[in-house]
Amino acid sequence: MPEDPDYQALANQIRVFAQDLGFQQLGISAPDIGEHEQWLQRWLDAGYQGEMDWMASHGSKRTRPPELVPGTQRVISVRMDYLPADAAMARRLASPDTAYISRYALGRDYHKLIRRRLQQLADRIQELIGPFGYRAFVDSAPVMERALASRSGLGWIGKNTMLINRKAGSYFFLGELYTDLPLPTDSPQQTEHCGKCTACLERCPTDAFVGPHVLDARRCISYLTIELKGAIPENLRRAMGNRVFGCDDCQLVCPWNRFAKPTGEPDFSPRHQLDQADLVELFSWDEATFLQRTEGSPIRRIGYERWLRNLAVGLGNATTSIPVVEALKRRRADTSELVREHVRWALEQHGAS
Repeated sequence: MPEDPDYQALANQIRVFAQDLGFQQLGISAPDIGEHEQWLQRWLDAGYQGEMDWMASHGSKRTRPPELVPGTQRVISVRMDYLPADAAMARRLASPDTAYISRYALGRDYHKLIRRRLQQLADRIQELIGPFGYRAFVDSAPVMERALASRSGLGWIGKNTMLINRKAGSYFFLGELYTDLPLPTDSPQQTEHCGKCTACLERCPTDAFVGPHVLDARRCISYLTIELKGAIPENLRRAMGNRVFGCDDCQLVCPWNRFAKPTGEPDFSPRHQLDQADLVELFSWDEATFLQRTEGSPIRRIGYERWLRNLAVGLGNATTSIPVVEALKRRRADTSELVREHVRWALEQHGAS
């Protein structure tokens, strides 16, 4: 590195690199999340994390970046839009026989794509200034992504706990570079712009919000369909409707998402027509088909057993019909007790056995 580098000029060039690599915005913050450390501890003390034990692990490394990556002086946060051009989300939710899959999961797994772009960003910086210290993260380590992003000016954390940007809504992924470069920081988002709006809190199908900014993950459909390993609580199954992987409801009603822009990233386009599939069709997949159709997809992380569990709940909430009932009956003797139990429940909803 030069003896007296112009870090402001370097920061400006890094933003140009980020835009060239497909990121919509980049912000730089100090490795300090402020009051978010206390908020996290209160949330954990209340047990709202459910089975996500990893949220409480690693001690203060999650809330203090230099403890996770010694020498960290700045955090470079980036965001990348993921909303498909023809999302048709409301229509899918209104059609109980179709499968609703969260829009972020319709394309390729974002972890690898964004991590690769972050590495390319680091490589370009090194070509410019020589070796420097850094480590890239994409939802894969004890990192407070939304807190750091808000501190870097990328948006504010809304009442639905999502990061919201005034010009882009909330349909975007985040990634970070922890670095030892003393770059100039951006102004944090000082205030939220949710105002008196409570649409997200009122829309939640399972009443997962304890209040503004506080989510009880144990009731959240995204948690139930993705993180929960065992049986889905019966008292929440009806409210899940046809949501079989994740949930977008609190984003769907957010007024700021009228500014969300369709992604230009081909890898985030829907694959295998998962944005148009019906529940009976997906429930007919054998494990080999599941693995083939979800290759490179975030859906694969839940495994075949939980995929069938989620679909059984969706079928229990579907319109009673011969195809729906017959599809469920074909799974009554499934090798998994978890699947069999959810199939029994689903058949009961249709007055069948």
